[in-house]
Amino acid sequence: MSRPARIFALNLGMQTVSLTEFHSLAEGGLKLVAFKKAELIVDPAADATRSAQIEALVKELASELHLKPKTKVNICLTSQEVFSRVVKLPGSTSEDVKSIIGFEAQQNVPFPIDEVVWDYQIMGESRNANWDVALVAMKADRLGEVVESVRTGGLVADNVDVAPVALYNAFCYNYPEVTGCSLVVDLGARTTNLIFCEDGRFFSRSIPIGGNSISAAIAKEFNQEITIAERLKIEKGIVGLGGAYSEPEDPTVARIAKVIRNTMTRLHAEIARSINFYRTSQGGSTPQRIFLSGGSAALPYASEFFSEKLQISVEFFDPLRNVVVSDGVLPADGVASTLGIGEAVGTAVRALKNCPVEINLRPESVIRAQKLARRKPQLVLAALFLVLAPTIWWLHFDSVTKSTKELADKFQLQNKQLTDLSAKIDKEIADQKRLNAESAPFFLVASERSAWTSIVDELADKLPPRFIWMTQLKPVVGTLAPPQDPGKPPTPAAKPGQPAAPAQKAITAIEVVGLYLDNPPNQKAALLIDEFYEKLVGSEIFSISEDKSKIITQRTTPTGESWAYGYTLVLPLKQPIAIP
Repeated sequence: MSRPARIFALNLGMQTVSLTEFHSLAEGGLKLVAFKKAELIVDPAADATRSAQIEALVKELASELHLKPKTKVNICLTSQEVFSRVVKLPGSTSEDVKSIIGFEAQQNVPFPIDEVVWDYQIMGESRNANWDVALVAMKADRLGEVVESVRTGGLVADNVDVAPVALYNAFCYNYPEVTGCSLVVDLGARTTNLIFCEDGRFFSRSIPIGGNSISAAIAKEFNQEITIAERLKIEKGIVGLGGAYSEPEDPTVARIAKVIRNTMTRLHAEIARSINFYRTSQGGSTPQRIFLSGGSAALPYASEFFSEKLQISVEFFDPLRNVVVSDGVLPADGVASTLGIGEAVGTAVRALKNCPVEINLRPESVIRAQKLARRKPQLVLAALFLVLAPTIWWLHFDSVTKSTKELADKFQLQNKQLTDLSAKIDKEIADQKRLNAESAPFFLVASERSAWTSIVDELADKLPPRFIWMTQLKPVVGTLAPPQDPGKPPTPAAKPGQPAAPAQKAITAIEVVGLYLDNPPNQKAALLIDEFYEKLVGSEIFSISEDKSKIITQRTTPTGESWAYGYTLVLPLKQPIAIP
């Protein structure tokens, strides 16, 4: 298949959505001709409205680039929305690996295999009769929501890429001469992606620390809302270097610098731990150089901080190093304008048909649409034949047609009048539905904001300070009982034949998923979960029962085979959050 002349990449980040247009060059390269981006709502409490936000922003960006409806785009998803793992599989040949990969996927993917869309790729040649295989999966229903949001926004998904894979492809495209082990550190909004690149292989790991972690810390330090903290970070944020370096003269800047340094220090510890894991468990080498990418990498002194801490050469990742850029496409603000475009470049490289990793999470609906598009010429010919056959037959009855034309014209006039009226009614109904759909997300955000802020603050306050982490918060949806007036008798049940009042849906509990250290110093690992539980007893937000088994629903027993193990807590809310 020939390369497309125009390539569109839609990067669906956690805080920004960007739409980029590339042209493929005759010699096989890329030319950047347009780049537009828009911001999502910063507050994590707005995640419930993410699909509606994506739909609105896709419409906006497509309009800015003057794209026709149903233009094909290559989508890039964040690592936070997918499951990815690099597994080692035995086999004499790559065909042996292909024959068992389906079974391995069932064992590794933490969801029923028939409920996910998954893909894989064998990386490089075997080492000691073992093959490195990159495995990526995503819940099919969530992927369908994303693709549908893009479709209702006016565009059609062609390929579905994942951020770490796209960054690896962008790195290989722009730095083909680099040898040895390199580490791309992508500082995103919610997570930091680590992509180890070495000898035609890659290994990725996501750390739940990103730009929003810094904003949340600033918000707590200054007792401000997250949106104000985000603005403070952008306008006055720098990474405090500490040690012999003097503090900034502005006291506000100095406070922010210390807060950012504390968060970056946590991130550095996770990066160092990941490097050690890559060397010991994946048989990799210590990185010789680090490339910083992502929006949060633009913080002043970020490269100096990591260079000092890791004692490794640090530079900014240039995703446009081998890309021709049209004049006026990017603002003239140096490195900051290119840090967030790496995923778009890697997604576009896929269209050149020579990218190293071609993992694709196309849902079944997209595959069917692509097959139908390939069969379209044959279907058009068949339809043309069906149209011509009755036309020839009707030519024999031309005289009958003339005699009924007058009556048909009369009905056609009446039909036109009714059609015009119906069109006006449909337009009014469509406008009403559109206004309802556009306003619903904002009402939901307003109702959730204060509740979620209190929940996150309470969990952060009760979490033991060391050796245990929260990696995921999941709302548990139930129903609210109708309120009762103490001075009145209970509400009677609905009479026979009379419909019962609809139950009010609400978030009744929070499921906390996390990890705790296998063998923390001077402490038994399993006691960390008990300490967390005991701190939650008496919480003003959570209703903690004395039956610990109802709260701690899962606690993985340490076996010494990993650095950390999972746990799950289900925390009932004293005040459920109503869902509109």
